Amino acid sequence: MKVVLMHDWLTGFRGGERVLEVFCEMFPEAPLYTLLHDKGSVPESIENRKIHTSFLDKMPGIYKHYRKTLPLMPLAASMMKIQEEADLVLSSSHCVIKGVKKPSNAVHVSYIHSPMRYIYDQFDAYFGPHAPWYQRLGMKFFRNYLTNWDIKSNENVDYPIANAEFVRERIKTYYKLDSDVVHPFVDLEDFRERQGQFVKKEDFYIMVTAFAPNKRVDLAISTFKKLGLNLKIIGSGQEEERLKEMAGPTIEFLGNVSREEVIDHFFRAKAMIFPGIEDFGITPLESLASGTPVIAYRKGGVLETLNDQVAVFFDQQNEFALSQAIRRFQDTERLMKKETMFKRADDFSKESFRKNMEEAIEAAMSGKKIR
Repeated sequence: MKVVLMHDWLTGFRGGERVLEVFCEMFPEAPLYTLLHDKGSVPESIENRKIHTSFLDKMPGIYKHYRKTLPLMPLAASMMKIQEEADLVLSSSHCVIKGVKKPSNAVHVSYIHSPMRYIYDQFDAYFGPHAPWYQRLGMKFFRNYLTNWDIKSNENVDYPIANAEFVRERIKTYYKLDSDVVHPFVDLEDFRERQGQFVKKEDFYIMVTAFAPNKRVDLAISTFKKLGLNLKIIGSGQEEERLKEMAGPTIEFLGNVSREEVIDHFFRAKAMIFPGIEDFGITPLESLASGTPVIAYRKGGVLETLNDQVAVFFDQQNEFALSQAIRRFQDTERLMKKETMFKRADDFSKESFRKNMEEAIEAAMSGKKIR
């Protein structure tokens, strides 16, 4: 079977790129189409193939400022031409890459991490009063164009797969399409060795996240600043400068650190803070694989992965609700068992993900389309 892979952009190695890495392992000879490729930003398992990029990849400074080119991305995807013959086009999409025209007679299976949240239900979180005026003005001007193009691009998809029931509902709401669901995974092998060791919990909480508006890092910072509790934050992103200005002496920014350092901090932390709305949420499962419970906002994909045995939930995105959840956690943390957390993480293994994707692809190739 001749296969072509697609992914929106290669600028770092996060949850979407971990999914892409499995696709690359499944189809090691497949070429990869992406809007832009910052060489060295993803593992060799992804980069060891022919990679085709769009005209955006030639723009100076693009890897730091690619988000600002969002209005150009539909054009970039539309102009990309798949050069190889293909029986299967397999895309990993959260933006526009699913809109690249497939070869005739090919079946396009699109693993949709999310419809573009910043043009649908979370538009105000990204482009509300806190955003620079030129971004607010620009996105109000381009929003209808982006939405119309995004919906029309689904004509190029034969078999949509959502990464969570939460995303499946959003696909139904915004695209008027049904889809299968295949949950992402936690790469549990990274955690196995330390799971059998005694690791003393230290006096800090942890966040591992991109600094995007929907992650609500600002809520965590303001709450921990008021409580005077220690919070370590791993990650980076477009809101970094603003968030650092908000922080007090108990908030520590660690930046982008190695995978080993992330895992080490997970094991040593008292709990993970997860105050945003995530379509699925791999990092809470990584926290559980480290024997570290989660304090999470009760909405989105975490409801498919977390439960009251491994997490403390709060129901409003404000300082009071998060503070109350932290206090409830402090009262009950000794009742949360590491073995229960390990077992919950095991339900979302890499092996299960690959098996479920193989079954979905087989169904698509045999003509068992959802619509």
